[in-house]
Parts: sequence; C-alpha cells; structure tokens
Amino acid sequence: MHASDLAVDVLLGLGVAAELLCVAGVLVMRTTFDRLHYVGAATSVPAFLILAAALVREHLSAGGLQALAAVGLLFLLNPALLVATAQAARRIDEPDEP
Repeated sequence: MHASDLAVDVLLGLGVAAELLCVAGVLVMRTTFDRLHYVGAATSVPAFLILAAALVREHLSAGGLQALAAVGLLFLLNPALLVATAQAARRIDEPDEP
C-alpha cells in the first residue's frame, strides 16, 4: 500500500464523515432556514476533501480536471441556489407581506 493510497482513503473517509454530519444536521433541525445552513455546509468542506482525494489519485489528468470543474461549479453556484430557496421559503411563510 502506497502513501498516496492511504491519503486517498483518509481524505475520502473524512469527506464522507463530514457529509454524513451535514445530512444528520438536515434531519435534526426543525426549521427550513436552519436546514439550509447544513445544506450549504455540505457543499463546502466535504466536497473539497473528496476533490483532494480525486486529485491525489488522478492528478491533473482528465479525471482530475473534471472533478475540479464539478466542485468549482458546486462551490460557485450553491450560494445562489441557497439564497433563492431561502427567499422562496420566506415568501411561503409570509405571503401577505408587500
């Protein structure tokens, strides 16, 4: 077993553990807005840990570049999606506001 294999295993383990923690937070929280905090967290640290594992394994080959592009798009577009979801939830909760 090489050191890079161990690094990939550790990074993937940490990424999956962080993702499971975020999923548990979504399940436990009571309000939509509290849940959105955990949804936002699920696309930051866990995604970068999994990206790091992919880059250790694939380097900057085609697979590594695809993983980099996917996580980059996820990191850039998720805040807009979260804001739109929060605004929609607020409109549903307070429909009579001008």
